[in-house]
Formats: sequence, C-alpha cells, structure tokens
Amino acid sequence: MNHRIVVLGAGYAGAIAAGRLAKRLRREDVHLTLVNAEPDFVERVRMHQLAAGQDLKPRPLADMFQGTGVRLRVDRVTAVDVEAKTVALKSGDELAYDTLVYGLGSAAADHGVPGVAEHAYELASRPGALRLRERLAELGAGARVLVVGGGLTGLEAVTEIAETRPDLDVALAAREGLGGWLSGRGRSHLRGVVERLGITVHERAAVERVEAGGVVLEGGRAVGADVTVWTAGFAVHPIAAASTLEVSGTGQIVVDATMRSVSHPDVYAVGDAALAMGPGDKPLRMSCASGVPVAWQAADAIAARLTGRKIPKAPLRYFNQCISLGRRDGLIQFVTADDRAKGSLLKGRTAARYKELVCKGAVWGVAHPTLGLPVRRHRMEREAAAEGRAVEATA
Repeated sequence: MNHRIVVLGAGYAGAIAAGRLAKRLRREDVHLTLVNAEPDFVERVRMHQLAAGQDLKPRPLADMFQGTGVRLRVDRVTAVDVEAKTVALKSGDELAYDTLVYGLGSAAADHGVPGVAEHAYELASRPGALRLRERLAELGAGARVLVVGGGLTGLEAVTEIAETRPDLDVALAAREGLGGWLSGRGRSHLRGVVERLGITVHERAAVERVEAGGVVLEGGRAVGADVTVWTAGFAVHPIAAASTLEVSGTGQIVVDATMRSVSHPDVYAVGDAALAMGPGDKPLRMSCASGVPVAWQAADAIAARLTGRKIPKAPLRYFNQCISLGRRDGLIQFVTADDRAKGSLLKGRTAARYKELVCKGAVWGVAHPTLGLPVRRHRMEREAAAEGRAVEATA
C-alpha cells in the first residue's frame, strides 16, 4: 500500500507543504490528501482589503493543485485520533494516515474579554471579513468604527478602512504605544499616516469589555463605536489540544527542528499550529512569514525520511515586517533574525509596492512550492535590502 499522507488545512503553510510533498515524492509511492473546509485558497493577508470593499481574485484549490497528484477533500476536520492514526470529518467520513501534517491554523482570539463574540467583528477568516464588509457598507457618513488591536493586522485594517471610507470616524485602540515595536523612523512614519487619514488613536488602552455601542477600557473609560473590529491576536484551533499530542499552553503542537511532533513522530505541524523555535530560541510568531519556511522544513523532512536522504534545513529567521497602510502607502521595517527592529526601513509608495509583491509572491509560492521567488519580487527584495542597508549605514 502507498504511504498515506494527510495534510489538514490549506492555508499558506498547509497548501505549500502539500504542494512541496507532491514535488518531492513519486506519485506511485504515496497517497497525498489535502483536507480544507473551503474550496478556495484564502489570502488571509488580504482580509482587510476584502472587508474594506475590494474584490479579491478567486483561487480555487482544485485549479491550483490540478495535475500535481494532490487529492483535494473539501470537508471540515472535527477530530484527530493520533493513537489510531485517523482523522474524523464533518461529513461523517474518516481518513487513515501514515503521516499527518497538521496545519489547521488559527482564529481570532478574544483573550476572555466579555462581549467580543456578541458585539465585535473579526478579520481572521473570510466569513468574518465578509460580515464586516457588509456591515461597513451599511454605515452612513459620520458613523464610528473602532479597531481594537495595535499589531500588524490592526494597523492594516484601520488604515485600509480609513482610506476607503474617509466619511467615517475611524479610531484605533492599542494596548501599547502606536507601533511601539518599530524603529523610531518607523513610528514617525506610521504616526504621520494615521494623522493624514484622520484616525483617532487611543494608546495604552486595554479593553475591559465590548458592548453593543463600543468598548469600555480598563479604568472605566468608554469609547463609543457603531462597529467594533477585533484584531487583538490569534488562537489556534482546539483540535490538537483535544488529542494526546503534546501541546503548549497556547494549544500549539510542540515540535522539533524538523517540525515533527515531540510526542508522536508520525505527526508534523506547520503554520500557526506549530510551536516552532526561531533564532535566540524564541517561538516564531503566528504569521505568513513564519508559516512558509516552516512548511518547507516539514515537507522536506518528511520527503527525506521516506526516501532515505539527508534532511535539509530551512532558514527559520526574519528579514522584515511588511505593513500596508492603505493602497498607496506602506512600511517595510527591516528586522534582525529574531524579529527586532533595525534602523532601516522603506516607506510610502515604494513600501506599498513591495508589500503587494510579497502578497502576490506568497500565492505564487503555493502554486510553485519548490521554486524560488518570482523574478520581479526577487529583484525587488534585492533592491529593497540594498536600500535598507544603505539607510542603516547612515542612520
């Protein structure tokens, strides 16, 4: 019988892992199944654009994997039995595996804050972004929109909404200072964009609860809003924690350097679902930037172990943080290997163009999992890196 590989989740990490495995292994040797709840590949990094009213190009998974040998199964995973080596599906079917790649990803995290589920909108999923899109379209001039969360998702969402709908009263509530993790020049540019777009910023404003008409901050101060958008982090799918897999306090699967479960060697974890360690022995953050190299590492390790080859090592490190600030502005913050801001950056239209190429390159990488960066993006990254080094040298 062919070796049965089942990949759960077709986000960036799961889809890339499936495609890379298909390229690395012979079809006559493996039976490769990719399970996903939706028939389309979702560009999660563009959900703020979808919510703001932009139309995204449909990307059917069946088309992306046509001719690769990957068998697509559109169904929802309900449970994983890592002792019996089976996956239960919502349809009632059950899939058996010899090797499992767990990439079910994450959803918006409410952190136990009351009222989030009842009164807030989220951007961590396509259905959530579409619900927010519909609600924003209903708003008249002067309506108040509050984005909670000052991380990358929150910054992209609040600037996209403010640029698309200048008639709205848009605000941001951030637990820390605005862009506090950025370099000084990065914070300065971000603040200038926020002021240009007329966004009100509530800094060091931790939300105590969400209500129908806005939020209440710690200390009792109320901030009114007709629409509250919750972007305060991510939480992984609970299926792994419900199994006998060893997981962390966050519910992520604990893995070794090859993304192999430390408790069940026939299970690999990729993307947000994996507690993968990067430079400085720091956990990689939940992001597309982390998920792609982790998927490469897992797929290459599986293929090497099945064929008796040496396991290659993918570089698990960071180079920059790419932030879109509307369609015409952006910020590329160059960082150390362990994700700390350096003095160099790109900004404005150059950064916006760079970020757009990164988004397109991520999708391209799903369809071409064994090849390098597209030529245009590769050239852009070389130019951006050279400019960043020049700026850093004179900073």
